[in-house]
Amino acid sequence: MNEKLYSMIGLSQKAGKITSGEEPCEREIKSGKSQLIIIAQDSSDNTKKRFTQMCNYRNISFIEFGIKEKLGKMIGKEYRAVLSVKDKNFANLIIGLYNQMSSGGE
Repeated sequence: MNEKLYSMIGLSQKAGKITSGEEPCEREIKSGKSQLIIIAQDSSDNTKKRFTQMCNYRNISFIEFGIKEKLGKMIGKEYRAVLSVKDKNFANLIIGLYNQMSSGGE
């Protein structure tokens, strides 16, 4: 199930619907373009707190998923702690897969 989620993130990137990196993602949150924020599980506590607070304040969905190295690899970059999904459909698909994974479903 993890692999499906990583693949969907890669597909979103190919479609040009992912922004990566802390500063660009923060700009997207503040401009209202972000539909979903993905925070790597091995991000610093500071990064997690900053982005969860921003998302909660602006009512943007977020998930804690994956590790920085693999998230970066899926989008063809160096490691990334934070990703922003700009497309509602991709965001919903990723959230759906994440929820399936979290509930132990295959």
